[in-house]
Amino acid sequence: MRALTWQGREKVSVEDVPDPRIQEATDAIVRVTSSAICGSDLHLYSVLGMYLDPGDVLGHETMGVVEEVGAHATRLKVGDRVVIPFGIACGTCWMCTHGMQSQCETTQVRSQDKGAALFGYTRLYGQVPGGQAEYLRVPQAHYGPVVVPDGGPDERYLYLSDVLPTAWQAVEYTAVPPGGTVAVVGLGPIGQMAARVARHRGAGQVIGLDLVPERLAMARRHGIEVVDVSVVDDVAGAVRELTGGRGADGVIDAVGMEAHGSPGAALAQRAAGVLPDAVAGAINERVGVDRLAALLTAISLVRRGGTLSISGVYGGAKDPLPLMELFDKQITLRMGQANVRRWVDDLLPLVSDPGDPLGVLDLRTHRLSLEDAPRGYDLFQKKTDGCIKVVLDPTVRPSAKEQKEAGS
Repeated sequence: MRALTWQGREKVSVEDVPDPRIQEATDAIVRVTSSAICGSDLHLYSVLGMYLDPGDVLGHETMGVVEEVGAHATRLKVGDRVVIPFGIACGTCWMCTHGMQSQCETTQVRSQDKGAALFGYTRLYGQVPGGQAEYLRVPQAHYGPVVVPDGGPDERYLYLSDVLPTAWQAVEYTAVPPGGTVAVVGLGPIGQMAARVARHRGAGQVIGLDLVPERLAMARRHGIEVVDVSVVDDVAGAVRELTGGRGADGVIDAVGMEAHGSPGAALAQRAAGVLPDAVAGAINERVGVDRLAALLTAISLVRRGGTLSISGVYGGAKDPLPLMELFDKQITLRMGQANVRRWVDDLLPLVSDPGDPLGVLDLRTHRLSLEDAPRGYDLFQKKTDGCIKVVLDPTVRPSAKEQKEAGS
């Protein structure tokens, strides 16, 4: 099959790789119909290469059609249309039954002291082949895949794999009361949906911060107040002015480790990227730092006694934090990978609603063939051509059922 593979820092290519096969009784094989590029994929593209090997298949926002089902994955049947959560969870361990599927005790990558395995996301998270490919092997398929209705564009359901649950959890973690204020730092795909989810869930005021004109325009279309941080000298002051001088009740950092405005950390990340993997990994795990401009901005925006919710990915071991400010302002801090299956029951009715209350059909800006995926990564990273969200379309092949019918 064809798949998008990592080949080096800021170098990916579509290659022929072996077709996946059933390896465990709880596996399923899915023919991919759509697979999106995530902001977290850009971290692999630019920063976290020391945890990847050339040829690793990327991608963790995937949906498709079930082609084959293992003996113990009988909840599914061939022909089901499914969305694949980015985290791999069993559904029966203590963590899963307590709504912490991202910490699944069955798939935890204990050799790396990390949580649940993830699709397409480095040795740290199990080195499981990802879904930017024609086919995907899905472990723990007795629990993970979300069966969705036939009909309608994939993008009505695709974002259940990551974007929507991550945004929903980010808003949940802010614990903002009805009528309260939410500020979202970063209006990429997660930030866009977090802002819309916050409005849907009853926030009285939602403020989005970014510097990319197309992102600001998209947020405005959905009723979000925006602050263009490229033209405002005092961002925290601008948000306080919009909130009666107090600051936001809850703030979501939807940016993560590669924030603009952190030149020293950016230089350190680039330097690590040219070192041998073993050396770079050791440095990152002992003295690694992130670009913290977005996080520091988020801390400055939240009101005293408010909540900071972090959905952007961070990986530094020695990030300096303003603990005095956090302590003095009595800030509650919540973060972590999304527990996708915990939020699906809340989200599936919304994405199935013909009225599209969360605007899921107004997020993707580019749909490219799988063969054109390297260009998609370049567009997304550089934010050129108005790029906000890229969805990849694998080459359409007949399904197993269609091939069988054609041969009969």
